[in-house]
Amino acid sequence: MTKTGRFATRRQMLAGTGALGVGIAFSGALSELFAGTAAARTLGHDGYGPLVPDPKGLLDLPEGFSYRVLSREGDPLRSGEGEVPSNHDGMSAFGGRGGRVHLVRNHENRADGKVPVPAIDGLTYDPAGKGGCTALTLDSRNRVLSERVAIAGTAVNCAGGPTPWGTWLTCEETEDKAGTAGYAKDHGFIFEVDPVDPRRTGAVPLTAMGRFQHEAIAVDPRLGVVYETEDAFQKPFGLFYRFLPDRPLGGRGSLRAGGRLQAMRVPGVPDLSSIQDIGAEFDRVEWVDVPDPQAAQTPIRLQDFGPKGITHAQKLEGCYWGGRSVYFVSSFARSAEGSAADHFGQVWRYDPDRRRLTLVIVFGPDTDIQKPGESPDNICLAPSGGLMVCEDGEGAQHVYGVTRRGEVYAMARNRQNIGTLEEPEWGEFAGVTFSPDGETMYVNCYRPGTTFAVTGPWRR
Repeated sequence: MTKTGRFATRRQMLAGTGALGVGIAFSGALSELFAGTAAARTLGHDGYGPLVPDPKGLLDLPEGFSYRVLSREGDPLRSGEGEVPSNHDGMSAFGGRGGRVHLVRNHENRADGKVPVPAIDGLTYDPAGKGGCTALTLDSRNRVLSERVAIAGTAVNCAGGPTPWGTWLTCEETEDKAGTAGYAKDHGFIFEVDPVDPRRTGAVPLTAMGRFQHEAIAVDPRLGVVYETEDAFQKPFGLFYRFLPDRPLGGRGSLRAGGRLQAMRVPGVPDLSSIQDIGAEFDRVEWVDVPDPQAAQTPIRLQDFGPKGITHAQKLEGCYWGGRSVYFVSSFARSAEGSAADHFGQVWRYDPDRRRLTLVIVFGPDTDIQKPGESPDNICLAPSGGLMVCEDGEGAQHVYGVTRRGEVYAMARNRQNIGTLEEPEWGEFAGVTFSPDGETMYVNCYRPGTTFAVTGPWRR
């Protein structure tokens, strides 16, 4: 059963306020995004102010903010293991001793990866895989102390997520099996990476968590349930999953003990894109056991879930835990590609205690033609009490901030032109995350692979 709340559209709010450009308030249910976060700090409708053009042509930031380039693809790894790999994607930051920060960074390389992750004995799953993760250790001033391979021989490592016990779960966004693209092993798994000592986790696929085109995960810190998104490229599109581990919250390596994989069914809703009303709620969400998590013969999204079917969504990407709920992102939906309806990005909230699913944000021109940004991808909580969202759309690429009052502002703009002067093109942002003390934002430019540390008056 769906309930539609009384929320004004962004176009109606724009007409009522006369607001222009960035800093236009979101619709009512946005406050749900920040359950359990720190109290909101004061940010104006322009956030930290307009972006200042970077004379070095790398990253535009508001006045008072600065960046340090931590790593760029093709440069030598400080470990001497080879070159910094291409396609910087999902990332997370973990606290260390003496104010140190450990970063784990995905590399979304396919079989033809430009700069592959170097194969290292004891850390390589499939020698034919070009993807994986690298790990950086930083001091309290964001100076790089070490940079090394954390896992290799995997494929299309897109996003993932941190665990409550301080490891990173890196996700393969592929369903390629052994014999495809030269691979020696099946791909499409999740792997656990220890940011301090990767050899403690090795290169072991967490097979019980499913074999599909993984995107991101979020762990319920109370129960240990792991939520997973699937970014399938063709119809039928991906599913939203939960993994019920046999050893919940058991610490590093515990997910290898197995568990049960289930997919979300919203009764009467075969495609989430058909829901367009912000605040729409569904109170009878069901979870259905996946018939074959290994997808030995048939991809999971094509398997038989019974006469009631299962709920699909196009471009399921970012995923995080906040308060007592899990949030997940659908970057876009296009009816021309098989979705039930069109949108330029949705954020959904699932409350497991109430089994309630709520649509809390809709992005893009259909919501407000002057709303900046489209195709939200990686997403994280910010020290201001709001969100940071990586844009993955057309044209200029930004990291956008969203305040607790529902106002959106540009936080960073990628200035690295990978096109031509006549037809410029800019790579997407990915992997936005903050240091444990909230003083530094780390973010990746996907292409050319670049990792930035951004500091400034975050608590202004």
